[in-house]
Amino acid sequence: MVGIGIGPFNLSLAALAQPLTGLRTAFYERRPRFHWHPGLLLDGARVQVPFLADLVTLADPASDWSFLNYLRARDRLFPFYFAERFHIQRAEYDAYCRWVSENLPALHYGHQVDAVRWDPEHHVFEVVFTQLDADGEAQALGRVHTRNVVLGIGTEPHVPAPLRPLADAPGVPVVHAADYLEHRDTLLAAGHITVVGSGQSGAEVFLDLLRHRPAGGERLRWIGRTEAFAPMEYSKLGLEHFTPDYTRYFHALDEPVRDRLVAAQWQLHKGIDADTLAAIHDELYRRTLDGGWPDAVLTPGVRVRTAGRLATSQIELHVEHVQQGARTHLTTDAVVLATGYRERPLAPLLAALEPHLHRDGKERPRVDEQFRLALDASITATGCHIHVQNAERHTHGVGAPDLGLAAWRSATILNSITGTQAYPLPARTAFTTFGLEQKQPQIPPTRQLKALLVDGI
Repeated sequence: MVGIGIGPFNLSLAALAQPLTGLRTAFYERRPRFHWHPGLLLDGARVQVPFLADLVTLADPASDWSFLNYLRARDRLFPFYFAERFHIQRAEYDAYCRWVSENLPALHYGHQVDAVRWDPEHHVFEVVFTQLDADGEAQALGRVHTRNVVLGIGTEPHVPAPLRPLADAPGVPVVHAADYLEHRDTLLAAGHITVVGSGQSGAEVFLDLLRHRPAGGERLRWIGRTEAFAPMEYSKLGLEHFTPDYTRYFHALDEPVRDRLVAAQWQLHKGIDADTLAAIHDELYRRTLDGGWPDAVLTPGVRVRTAGRLATSQIELHVEHVQQGARTHLTTDAVVLATGYRERPLAPLLAALEPHLHRDGKERPRVDEQFRLALDASITATGCHIHVQNAERHTHGVGAPDLGLAAWRSATILNSITGTQAYPLPARTAFTTFGLEQKQPQIPPTRQLKALLVDGI
């Protein structure tokens, strides 16, 4: 098995694959080392899933690569125990993943995969890569042959079309939130700052800027397209949309229904953590204690139509309020684009396989229930497959980018590749029954529990 890209999802796959002695693996990543959203590792920012949603635990709680084992290796189990934290800080999750990445032998950083081809004579995929030096320059070419490929190339920052010319222009303080920390000092030196985007990243960036600006001199604006700065759906039954049960249900729906659902369920994954919203309100309220109001404008329901430079140092945003139908222009000195991420296109890597790929009505790759791309039978009949991670929201739903499903999806892929139950998976994971045609819940027999008790466990 060859994994392309080493983000959290393929790192999960590598960790769960490591003890499987019958499986040879190699993972390739063009970056020199693992780093998870470094531009957003703000002090106090938390991962929005519990620590149990690490790389392995929900598939193998006894794995050497669990978050708890990381804490033990760092002699931090008791401090974590007393901290009573169910949601860990983002920086701690990044450090945990780096610990795993530095100890797994099958990971190859500084390797840029250029193409995946099919070799019909030997019935294998050919993966072509370029080995990079410390400066990111090409050093050597290489290739490896494999029966299975797992694409985990992740997402890339999304810059809306009206703002691309400004974001690409040198010397203009228009940065994506993905690079926020790198440019924070420059942004804070600007007279007026506008944050565009009403999701979690926009909220965290706005809060961080607010905390670093003096009372009465905030000079901040926060705008976003959603009708409100809305909290994320975080009820317990709502969270069951991020279970294998819902993923299977969603996958079985008709394509038009799936597309409608993905658009309608934005608050399940694009809303803002309630604690972050509370922290913003608390900070704003604190600044009213002397009788004034902070110089901060928060306006939801606003979309940017066009943007340009005004004179040499300012930026002009032409905006529209969707509900009012009103248009105006806003002047600012710096812009942070908290406009989210988009899946990296698979086409550049799979160009040679294009004739063999099956697509849906919107020309997206078809992905089966085991996360395999739909390919011609001439390939799949040989037992060779290409799996995808976090490139299947259109077929598997809102859980595709969620860290909580990482271990389950990795285990599903490994079971598929090995043709065994390398990792037994639960038959039922939600109290909600999605749809009318569902199997009865499988309740484990009590005999097994009694046997364990007899053995003294």
